[in-house]
Amino acid sequence: MMFSGDGRRNILKRMQEKEHDLLIIGGGITGAGIALDAVARGMDTALVEMQDFAAGTSSRSTKLVHGGLRYLKNFEFKMVAEVGRERAVVYENAPHVTTPEWMLLPIYEGGSLGKLTTSIGLYIYDKLAGVKRSERRVILSAEETLRREPLLKREGLIGGGYYVEYRTDDARLTVEVLKRAAAEGALAVNYAKAEHLIYEDGKVAGAEVFDRLTGGRYQIRARRIVNAAGPWADTVREMDRSKNGKTLHLTKGVHLVFDQSRFPLRQAVYFDTPDGRMVFAIPRDGKTYIGTTDTDYDGDLENPACTDEDRDYLLNAANSVFPDLKLTAADVESTWAGLRPLIHEEGKSPSEISRKDEIFVSPTGLISIAGGKLTGYRKMAEQVVDLVARSLQEDSLAGKPFGPCRTKTMKLSGGDVGGSANFSQFVREKTEQGAALGLSPDAAERLARRYGSNVDQVYRIAAERGEEAERYGLAPEELAALEYAVSFEMAVKPDDFLIRRSGALLFDIGWACRRKDAVTRYMAERLGWTESQTAAFAAEMERHFERATLRHA
Repeated sequence: MMFSGDGRRNILKRMQEKEHDLLIIGGGITGAGIALDAVARGMDTALVEMQDFAAGTSSRSTKLVHGGLRYLKNFEFKMVAEVGRERAVVYENAPHVTTPEWMLLPIYEGGSLGKLTTSIGLYIYDKLAGVKRSERRVILSAEETLRREPLLKREGLIGGGYYVEYRTDDARLTVEVLKRAAAEGALAVNYAKAEHLIYEDGKVAGAEVFDRLTGGRYQIRARRIVNAAGPWADTVREMDRSKNGKTLHLTKGVHLVFDQSRFPLRQAVYFDTPDGRMVFAIPRDGKTYIGTTDTDYDGDLENPACTDEDRDYLLNAANSVFPDLKLTAADVESTWAGLRPLIHEEGKSPSEISRKDEIFVSPTGLISIAGGKLTGYRKMAEQVVDLVARSLQEDSLAGKPFGPCRTKTMKLSGGDVGGSANFSQFVREKTEQGAALGLSPDAAERLARRYGSNVDQVYRIAAERGEEAERYGLAPEELAALEYAVSFEMAVKPDDFLIRRSGALLFDIGWACRRKDAVTRYMAERLGWTESQTAAFAAEMERHFERATLRHA
């Protein structure tokens, strides 16, 4: 089990035993993509992440693999074209974590977009992004717009643009990339912090890694080192004494979650705010979430949080477009906040800074990647691994030539469902199989959609361990998801499961609150925690609840 919570220590020992072709620092979507691309080309690849995988930016986005419509405003046509095409690649390779979502863009008198400019903008967007015919934009009348979303403000409404984005689970997408990388032979481990870089003859040659769970220390060596640490990228550059020239500009994005009983949104909406920004409102699994903000940030990188000011900004934005709801702070079920590691541009506001990615190579050979978007992770990885491959070949460090990128058509873990067009049929068949094992149809369907072609392993656990589930006060499908997360997704703490492997803290906080003690008790026994470890992890989980529900303020 090379991607198991049980196997972390053995993975670290294996990492230390030999020199790798590539060591990646950072286990968000960018680092995960680099690991998959590199190992698929035949590189001996290792990856370390100081928190859980995707614990930073890659679990705190707007949950959209989107084509970057907003970048048309800044005339970033190349970015629109690239990420627009990439979202279709992500969808085809992982339809269980990505799904098309029709987006409604209401047009109001005096708004930043008129009907003609919206039509032209969406037409250009369709062309640049290579949107397939069935998903091309439609311009709606005011009446048609209100039929699709009756909650919208009626005053001044003159129509709407209707186009497709792709909704995702960003944390699960990252984990599925890493699981495929591990299946191809990459070594990856979470809670392993690169504390110091190792040098030989003035060149970076590895990292001293501290295991934050066991206290162990390891020296991991590689011919090339990539810094994909997201918001911490400049911290790694400082370790390398190469933080000069362009630097990061961190901005914070916040999201609020409401129950559908209070915010019964039918249709995803992308709307203007009173201050001229754009915000999404998206229905998902019985909830509606809205976001995001875009403000400068210089606080705690590990624990950015929603403030009262952030919350009130989004409430005001929502109430300006959905005025009959009269949303208040008491209606907010949960929140999350994430950081964008952008490349600083002098004189530009957070919303004006480009989301493009850049690669920096220091005099020591450290390769750093910063900026970029979730949607473009695969192309970013391809550029980095192309650079690594050329560098290794030029220095005659590769035993054989590395081939071209293979990830464009490579299914991610769980993605072998017969193609995106057949995913609905796959879900129906697997739901029937799950029901035949004794699961409720709703539970079986939920598992099939979350795990894709890996669902049979989850079903097997549910079928075999029903009595054990009852002992912990869990339903069979709940224990199965938890055990699968530990055994096959390297979940080693309660928040790994409740936040990133299941998304429960974000989108089903009531369930997460009811089950957090049972989850902690199961993981403590399963992973052999001491009483002090159990107490520490439970307290950490409570702090996550406090931040999510704004009880920290």
